[in-house]
Amino acid sequence: MSFRLAAYAVCMEDGRVLLARHVSPTGKSTWTLPGGRVEHTEDPFDAVVREVAEETGCDAVVERLLGVDSRVIPTAERTVPGGPAHQNVGIFYEVRITGGQLRPEPNGEIAESVWTSIPDVARLRRSSLVDIGLALAQTRPATGHVAAVSVGGLIQH
Repeated sequence: MSFRLAAYAVCMEDGRVLLARHVSPTGKSTWTLPGGRVEHTEDPFDAVVREVAEETGCDAVVERLLGVDSRVIPTAERTVPGGPAHQNVGIFYEVRITGGQLRPEPNGEIAESVWTSIPDVARLRRSSLVDIGLALAQTRPATGHVAAVSVGGLIQH
């Protein structure tokens, strides 16, 4: 089984959330939260700020830890055919944008980042990470944990 530790930014402002459109090497497009892999020896707190800057072009500050999500993606559901089952542990932070300008990720897989009305999110093909992040931000559970999000239809791994 492969494993990844990642940090994700939940940036909400005026009833909108900042989403990033990820385009896979195969051309499949899915909306997600800004964020990604925590590098070896990197603090997740620093990783989320770095990832926001890399993927969106914006400067950010962490306001609050929202919670942690752990998911296992079975081999049959991996987007990379033939890959082993995969565990992703995501640390979600409430983040505030302080500057910069939205732009695509240079030489990366994020084609664009946009502020999206929260009701409009339900109509987008998106990563389940979006739903987890929104649930954490909206409910602020003391445990830092929300129920798993079912994958299918518009909601992807």
